[in-house]
Amino acid sequence: MIKTFSIRTDQHDQMIDITDQIESWVQEEGIADGAVIVSSAHTTAGITINENADPDVKTDMLRRFRELYPWEDSKDLHMEGNTAAHMKTSTVGHAQTIIISDGSLVLGTWQGIYFCEFDGPRSRKVTAKILS
Repeated sequence: MIKTFSIRTDQHDQMIDITDQIESWVQEEGIADGAVIVSSAHTTAGITINENADPDVKTDMLRRFRELYPWEDSKDLHMEGNTAAHMKTSTVGHAQTIIISDGSLVLGTWQGIYFCEFDGPRSRKVTAKILS
């Protein structure tokens, strides 16, 4: 079972909570136990799991990423000028694996699955595969 989700980002750096989309699909498929792999097929956008209760966590994370990887660096050689986005994606990673138990995603109380845009706004794709 594999599904591709379309995501439209509207900011340069953005974290979009996709937990409900993934959870709904897992439940639609009727999978009781297994795992789901959630993957971004982009070199400037990643997938992470982090707190989804306090929106300031996203704000702080994006601010810290901008501090660590400033957009404009005169030493960068990459022609497209988006080396910072590639660095952020390599730091976050392109995929996450989430356990499925009793038909639900096994996530902590405060955890959510985030699509992380680092070179937007753009139209993006997230692919998920269930392993049962």
